[in-house]
Amino acid sequence: QVLLVESGGGSVQPGGSLRLSCTLSGSPLSFYDMTWYHWSPENQRELVATINRGGDTNYGDSVKGRSTVSRDNAKNTVYLQMNSLKPRDTGVYYCEAYYSGNTYWGQGTQVIVSS
Repeated sequence: QVLLVESGGGSVQPGGSLRLSCTLSGSPLSFYDMTWYHWSPENQRELVATINRGGDTNYGDSVKGRSTVSRDNAKNTVYLQMNSLKPRDTGVYYCEAYYSGNTYWGQGTQVIVSS
């Protein structure tokens, strides 16, 4: 059974940084293309970043230049480093794992950016 667990969220002031983690268990991370999504308090979903099995990355327009996605297959973990956080970054961040027609989601980690 594949499980994803996100962590690293919290409350920060505007301009601050957070590093989110997503740990996959039950299967080697190296098989999976991974995506981070942001759900806003207004229930809008936004793609934040993707990293495929080969390590290629892609970012949503709202986070380009402020965020870095990376993976450590040995630790079965994907990271999202977010800098220069803005109040609009507030919400729940989910990671998604995709391989061979199967998609898995974690439970999310909450980020609050407020002064």
